[in-house]
Amino acid sequence: MDPITILLSVFVILLVVVASKKWNQGISKNYPPGPKPLPIIGNILTINMSKPYKTFVELTKKYGTVFSIQIGMSKMVVLCGYDTIKDALINHGDKFLDRPKANVFSRTTKDHGVILANGENWKVMRRFTLSTLRDYGMGKKSIEDKIIEEAESLVQKFKTYKGKPFNNLKNVNAAVANIIVAILLSHRYDYEDPTILKLMALINENIRLFGSPLLRLYNSFPLLIHWLPGPHRKIFANIREFHSFLESTFTKQRKELDVDDQRNLIDAFLVKQQEGKPESTQYFHNENLIALVADLFIAGMETTSTTLRWGLLLMMKYPEIQKKVQNEIEKVIGSAQPQVEHRKQMPYTDAVIHEIQRFGDIVPGNVPHVASQDVTFRGYFIPKGTVVIPLLHSVLKDATYFKKPDEFYPEHFLDSSGNFKKNEAFIPFSLGKRSCAGETLAKMELFLFFTTLLQNLTFQAPPGAKLDLTAGQGSTNAPKTYEICAIARR
Repeated sequence: MDPITILLSVFVILLVVVASKKWNQGISKNYPPGPKPLPIIGNILTINMSKPYKTFVELTKKYGTVFSIQIGMSKMVVLCGYDTIKDALINHGDKFLDRPKANVFSRTTKDHGVILANGENWKVMRRFTLSTLRDYGMGKKSIEDKIIEEAESLVQKFKTYKGKPFNNLKNVNAAVANIIVAILLSHRYDYEDPTILKLMALINENIRLFGSPLLRLYNSFPLLIHWLPGPHRKIFANIREFHSFLESTFTKQRKELDVDDQRNLIDAFLVKQQEGKPESTQYFHNENLIALVADLFIAGMETTSTTLRWGLLLMMKYPEIQKKVQNEIEKVIGSAQPQVEHRKQMPYTDAVIHEIQRFGDIVPGNVPHVASQDVTFRGYFIPKGTVVIPLLHSVLKDATYFKKPDEFYPEHFLDSSGNFKKNEAFIPFSLGKRSCAGETLAKMELFLFFTTLLQNLTFQAPPGAKLDLTAGQGSTNAPKTYEICAIARR
């Protein structure tokens, strides 16, 4: 054996020993139970790295609703079931308030923005985001009118295919993106505009790549994997291109800025930047602006458009349910334009939309939290800095609260008299202070887009097509690529 091989072997052995000691030192007697990790690689060999939430659901059967797992050198605690997650995010919310400093994001957004930010930066950005979204229409008639207009444009676009099969991904993405773009930029893109097509392609590719096993390993072994070829290199390139577009947009708007006529969220941020207060330079800087707008653009487009695409696929799969929705639309709305106020008169449609969100299970793993302090939770000690995963999948598919958790069953949200019935375990937007800031907007979009589409069109599968209801690969649960036939009803 040559000297270099001997040295490498000794180095690996020492690394294993050090890692083992570090792991054992970091574990309290009351640390949540879980499968025993191997040195360095942890539980990688036993986890479905493409869809880890599936492994987590199996582990809860053995270890309970609070258990530990290790991916590489990263220790984390998984929370399962509605009661446990509600207890953590509501009753102990301040103790699980932080976000992990995931390496893939630290290298790009540097923990700016709102989704992955922490501490005072997060508080300032969330407060600004919520107030500004409300100022520019969230929950108000002005944004409702924009959604109605966009829904009509989407109907007309679908009609151009004249009942022939097409892929609805780009059109639905663009329609939904236009709503958040209106709030951010006061702009609307045509569905074939090269700019919006490019932006959507960058986002969709990153969403898909974020779900790859190698990318999930990146956060555990950044120093090793960063220098290797792989999806992280493409993700970084896409993020740089996306951020470059946003930066050029700010530069243009800064030149046109009128403090007395703030047109959109970016204008409002730029005005904050110029106020001359301590927080103007501390928080309202360009890096936060880029990260914030990126967060809102991606979140505002991805989850809502993915939910709508699940809805159209499910309507093709279950034409009898589609027909019931259309009958209710005809009864309550007729040929008039759907409005948000119609929702309370349409229990079946409301139940179907809720069930699409539940069944679609768009963000199964939730956005991870971090213990912001040492905490004893349900008898277990969780050290400060531990990554905590409140598994939304385990709630939306919880048999305790949903009679047929693995089936598409709108009756989950209907009582025996056909009235809409709330279900406390319906938490697709998560819970607590870190819940989705755009929940109100998303609910309005889903109802108006869905009812307008089904009022004007009937959706059918292409002849001979087999409809697959399993999710494709990605950091979110999106439908696999499918084609659709949109048949005009009037």
